[in-house]
Amino acid sequence: MITITDNGYLQPMIHRSLMFLGLLALCALPAHALAHNDAHPATADSTVADQAKPALDVVERFSTALRSGDLQGAGALLADDVLILESGGAEHSRDEYLAGHAIHDAAFLKDAHVQVLRRTARAEGDLAWIGTESELHASKDGKAMALSSTETMVLKHTPQGWRIVHIHWSSKPKR
Repeated sequence: MITITDNGYLQPMIHRSLMFLGLLALCALPAHALAHNDAHPATADSTVADQAKPALDVVERFSTALRSGDLQGAGALLADDVLILESGGAEHSRDEYLAGHAIHDAAFLKDAHVQVLRRTARAEGDLAWIGTESELHASKDGKAMALSSTETMVLKHTPQGWRIVHIHWSSKPKR
């Protein structure tokens, strides 16, 4: 059952479900629509559709801003109602993320070495998704650690340009 709230919006769960269906549709893009991306040499293996390159630039600017501790710059690239999922937790807005978890993410990433191993980016219409597989080397409590990390970002093209509407991060200790 779909319930419309008093202000005419779909309930958040339905909204997220619709976004997920859009993501699945993007996954079905034909392989011939993709091109190798030489513009991002930091990635060892990339499959980036030409129409996804502007969205990928936003993802890279967000990551750079977060690593450098520029939370204002990172926040400017997030939609107001961004949904961020990580380690079983969720932030449901830009303000919620920037007020808490972003501070910890920036501190962790400040001295981390991130090596992008593989990146896939596709776009259709006003939606794009970027999937990234990385290896992170950092230290926590004075101990060196290596993590295998995956990241999915979904972006929507708005009048202000591409904005990140969903992030899902997952990592595990590298073996």
